[in-house]
Amino acid sequence: MKKSELIARKMPNPDAFSKMLGVWRFQEKKIVFTNGCFDLLHLGHIDYLAKAKDLGDILVVGVNTDMSVTRLNKGKNRPITDQQSRATLLASLFFVDAVVLFDEDTPYELIKTVQPDVLVKGSDYKPEEIVGYDVVTAKGGEIKTLDFLQGYSTTLIEQKILKGC
Repeated sequence: MKKSELIARKMPNPDAFSKMLGVWRFQEKKIVFTNGCFDLLHLGHIDYLAKAKDLGDILVVGVNTDMSVTRLNKGKNRPITDQQSRATLLASLFFVDAVVLFDEDTPYELIKTVQPDVLVKGSDYKPEEIVGYDVVTAKGGEIKTLDFLQGYSTTLIEQKILKGC
């Protein structure tokens, strides 16, 4: 199978994603879920996602669609890269098992679908304030927060570019 086909399989349609979840559950895999915009993939993202994967067997990444990012008011130029590009870059990482786009302002409905064993966000959140906390804790799952790699963010990269550096 071609590498591009392997990457595409990690970005399943809803039916295929449902089947993937069923197989992983049957295999008793520990599913980790995180989400974000992931605009301009950088070292901070790689560090965060690799650490998230270390918390289980399967890493599912929810990615905000372009319209969702716009509604989040991340900045007038955001998203910088389109949703297909962002999803494909994430799916190309060997430790990411699935990438799913969501158009809502939060990934709550996606979390209800995934029913992750571990829900991961950055340590700038308090666990009980993380969207999906109720879903995951109700099923006995864990909420984990991870520290960000200092000095790496899309906002910092964008500012640097705009300054002409």
